[in-house]
Amino acid sequence: MPDIVALGEPLIEFNQARADQPSSYLQGFGGDTSNMAIAAARLGARVAYATRLGNDAFGRMFVDLWTREGVDTSGVAFDQEAPTGVYFVTHGPKGHEFSYLRTGSAASRMAPSQLPDALLRAARLVHASGISQAISPSCADAVFAAIRHARASGTTVCYDTNLRLRLWPLDRARAVIHAAVALADIARPGLDDARQLTGRESPDDICDFYLGLGPRIVALTLGKDGTLVATPQERRLVPTRAVEAVDATGAGDTFDGAFLADWLRHGDPFQAAAYANAAAALKTQGLGAVAPIPHRAAVEAFLPS
Repeated sequence: MPDIVALGEPLIEFNQARADQPSSYLQGFGGDTSNMAIAAARLGARVAYATRLGNDAFGRMFVDLWTREGVDTSGVAFDQEAPTGVYFVTHGPKGHEFSYLRTGSAASRMAPSQLPDALLRAARLVHASGISQAISPSCADAVFAAIRHARASGTTVCYDTNLRLRLWPLDRARAVIHAAVALADIARPGLDDARQLTGRESPDDICDFYLGLGPRIVALTLGKDGTLVATPQERRLVPTRAVEAVDATGAGDTFDGAFLADWLRHGDPFQAAAYANAAAALKTQGLGAVAPIPHRAAVEAFLPS
């Protein structure tokens, strides 16, 4: 039985290795919910992933990756007619920039009828994101169907708002994301995205908004300022530790995986946020979305004694 089933879109990553050699790229792996699944697995959770891949070299590389990482691939299917998606990361004075080749990807063709229902029912927690729903209408429907399967089985649902306005207009994003958050137990917004989605500025007001939709836990990440964790009974600002960041790609996904893996062990969202802050900080010290994700021993050594 998996602790966590994540669903969404995996993407092959090409990350610019050095700013002074702009044509040099390192091949890696990305996709927010795939990154989260790998982070949770490295940190001790039993994880499965549900998606569709192209029947191509990149798709097979993903299956090999998840197998090495201990992520169950029984919910992964191959599409004979569509490719695995790809993205590029470049680095400059304003930080990292993403360029995507994902239109018509195999993952974007996922539909409710293709969900691994038995796997979803067996999980302790189901995780999805705004990106999982933004890539196509059928994927948006698939995520809603997965959430409803989870709720019918008494399974916890976590939803990361992860807003990407390149994929859909703000009004549609608000409607779909907030409908999904209203069905979730754990809401995982980031501050910049939440300001656009809610129209509110202060972290406390944003937490009030998301608690008002129905989740019992809101973990609002604030970048270097830490994480504001709110429940209907209590809220606390959980600080992070400063590090020399190299690449923030996938830091929020690492936070998600670490938060859920730790929360499932003890049920304390404040303790889980401290653990996830540490994991996300460590992840930013390397290049790429997946390679620098830390293992449990590294996170425990980094946490304050």
